[in-house]
Amino acid sequence: MILSKRDRKMNHIPVMLNEVIELITAHTNKSHLRILDATLGLGGYSEAVLEKFPDCSVLGIDRDEEAIRLSRERLKDYEDDSRFEARHVNFGDIGEIINSSKPFDAFMFDLGVSNMQLTLPERGFSFNSDGLLDMRMNPSGDSRTAADVLRESDEKTLAKIFWDYGEERFSRLIASAIKRSKTPITTTSELVNVIRGALPQPVQRKMGTHPARRVFQALRIFVNDETGELERVIMTLSEINYEALIIFVSYHSLEDRLVKYAFRQWQGDDKGKILTRHPLTPSESELEDNYKSRSAKLRAFLFKNSNAKFLISH
Repeated sequence: MILSKRDRKMNHIPVMLNEVIELITAHTNKSHLRILDATLGLGGYSEAVLEKFPDCSVLGIDRDEEAIRLSRERLKDYEDDSRFEARHVNFGDIGEIINSSKPFDAFMFDLGVSNMQLTLPERGFSFNSDGLLDMRMNPSGDSRTAADVLRESDEKTLAKIFWDYGEERFSRLIASAIKRSKTPITTTSELVNVIRGALPQPVQRKMGTHPARRVFQALRIFVNDETGELERVIMTLSEINYEALIIFVSYHSLEDRLVKYAFRQWQGDDKGKILTRHPLTPSESELEDNYKSRSAKLRAFLFKNSNAKFLISH
């Protein structure tokens, strides 16, 4: 398959891919695996799994129709061989898939924003390029954009969004500057300029990162209800009654805490065992190759078959 120049630019490097493959190898029946890639993106994880395990099949889902299109192009040969299927589904709605399908041997969740979404200025995810302030992962199904949130929310609500979902220390200062703006903020560059204008220069110099990063993260999470989606996923997975490997890769503390506490609860309820006592993080060599992976944490859990004996080692 030949990707366009634009599509090649969006190509995504799967984070901690070696660790994901090692976990699948060690904790699944390697014959005729069925895997659900619940955050398909551009298909990097799915492609690696399909190459590594010749007898496996993968169902990939994503709420972003552009991601579905690109992943199907990338994995066309596997789709033609009936080893890969892509569906336009929110990962928070996997309950229907689980209930209507044969058991899956492994579930993969990469909770980060995809490189495709960051690369296309018109999607409005990136503070490094100018575009409409959109941030919807499912533009065809969701109506409220990030610009709408800024316009419709009062100062107190905005400050809470920036603090709760971005852990932005200057959330009140930034929210106040946004609401004082004489014209509605409709583009990414306008929002960046307001944030830069709100923060004292000494503060910005000490940040060590882009001053708009946390606000953009918070808006993206809020617009797409990412926390609510993750909570629905956790609730659905808690009902699994067969042996299955669960892998989560998260990128900020809010997501990681939800996953960590869920795993502890599941183990306490004798549903299975935690495979990662402490979260795995990218190796030094991976950080050199992919700096964007620096905040990633991987946690894994193995559900037991509820009808079989299972020894949990604490």
